Formats: sequence, structure tokens, C-alpha cells
Amino acid sequence: MSVLEHLANGLVFGSIIVLASIGLSLVYSIAGFANFAHGDTMTVGAYTALVTFGFVGTLGAEVLGLPLGFFLALVVGVAVAAVVAVATHLLVYEPLEVDSIGLLITSIGVAFVYRGVIQLGFGTDFTEFRIPLLRPIEALVPYGIRMTRHDVAIVASAVVLVAGLHALLQYTDLGRKMRATADNPSLARVSGIRTDRIEIWTWVIGAGLAAAGGVFLGLYNNVSPRMGFDILLVVFAAVILGGIGSVYGAMAGGLLIGVINQLTPVLPRLGREFPLVPEGFGIPIGVEYANAVVFLIMVAVLLVRPSGIAGEEAT
Repeated sequence: MSVLEHLANGLVFGSIIVLASIGLSLVYSIAGFANFAHGDTMTVGAYTALVTFGFVGTLGAEVLGLPLGFFLALVVGVAVAAVVAVATHLLVYEPLEVDSIGLLITSIGVAFVYRGVIQLGFGTDFTEFRIPLLRPIEALVPYGIRMTRHDVAIVASAVVLVAGLHALLQYTDLGRKMRATADNPSLARVSGIRTDRIEIWTWVIGAGLAAAGGVFLGLYNNVSPRMGFDILLVVFAAVILGGIGSVYGAMAGGLLIGVINQLTPVLPRLGREFPLVPEGFGIPIGVEYANAVVFLIMVAVLLVRPSGIAGEEAT
């Protein structure tokens, strides 16, 4: 595979990480704790979409090689994941009178519950959306990029969702209230903002983005009960790299982490791929260490900028 193809794969994978990391960062900035059930929320969305797609099938015309029924299944997956997240918030997190560490530990238990229910209903095997594979886009093949229209659909959908979130945060009353609550919950509360409602909207948006990321991850790879859990640490790395609690930092961190993850196979052949690198030079490391490379780079960046890419420096 060429470097350009690895970059293209990194763009696709990074788009998925961006959706997941934005949701996690948003919940952290307003709910005030690291939600370890976030990865399994992605799984809830993926399985809901999988079941829905089994009913609607190839309904409607195709968009970028995907039937309209897939996007309907995506919407249902987002909606169900949002309902599950809000119900968990109201029934589990809100009644608890514990600090952020207590909520973090509780979220680990919630993650096990989500995963256990999914395993009871669907087993532990891998499955996939029954969508025919596509040939690579012919216009990109001469450049060594084997990218399908499904990959383009993932990137395009992520761009639309991110743009929609940006518009919501910057140009709507709800977005302004969410930013105010994230900056100073107490001041927002005394200013007349119903922070309890804002928190519910945060769960809806955060879980919805996580579910979208889960659906696209299932399309990109496979669907399994551990899919969200297996990618959770990578999502946390993106959030930390971007700056904890920063939505825009999570976007940058997610894209950077996704690209680095997919570029790992290039490291052993650096001398052959890049003219400025001495010939024969390479880092003898396999693709199975991709996540380790991601964390090493995250640590290196944090040593230079401890607050992350978009985080505020401590004073």
C-alpha cells in the first residue's frame, strides 16, 4: 500500500474517531466526568442500526453506494442510543450523590451492563451490514489510493455532522447555553439557564454522535459487542491530545490520532517512501503496535503542551 492510501484510510478512520471523541468531550465538559460507557454507547447505536437495516434493507435509491435504508437505520441508531443515554443519566447518574470519580466508576459498570445485554441478544460473534462491497474509485487508483464510495460516505457524513454541531454551538440559543454551562455551571445556573435541561441535551447530542461513529465503524470494519470498548482508549487519547473538555480540540485530536494509527505500517519503510529520510532507514514495528505509537505521540505532544492542542494553559 502507498503512503497516500494509508493517508486516505487515516482520513476515514479519523472521521470515525472524531465523531466519537466529540461526543465524549462534550459529555465531559458539561456532565463533569469521563464516561467509560461511551464506547459501548457506540455499540448500542451500531447494533440498533444493524437490526433496523435488516428490516428496511435496500429501501430507496443509493447515495455514494449506500442504500437510503442504511441512512434511515443510522438515524434510528442515533435516536435509540440517545434515549438509552438519557435514561441512564436520569435513572443511574443523576440520583447518585457522588463526585466525578464515583461517576466514572459507575460508568464502567454501566458499560458492562450495555455490553452484557448486547451479548445476550446477539451473541459474541462478529457480523456486518449486508451491503455489497464496491470497487475502488477508478479516478484515485492511478495515485495508489484504493478508496471506495463507502469510505467517501463516511467522511462526508462526518463532515456534515461536525458542521451541524459547529452551527449549533455557535449560532443557536441552545449552543450558547451549552457553552456557558461548560465554562461555569454555577454562574450559568444563577443567570437563569436550566442547566439540568442543558445536561440532558448534552447526553442526547453526545450519545448521538457516538452512535453515528459506531455505525460507521461497523460499516468500516465489523459489528461486534466489544467494538466500542476496543476503540475506547483510542478515543480517550484523541480527547486528551486535543485538550480535555474542548470540542474543537477533540476534532483535531481525533483526526490526528486516526491518521497516525493508519500510518503505522509505513514506519518500517520510511527510507523508501520519503526522499529526505536516509535510504534503508526504518522503524521495525508492526501494525499491531499502532495504538502504542498513538499513545507515544500523545505523550510527546503533552510534554510540550500539557493542556493539549486546544486546551487552555494553566495559570
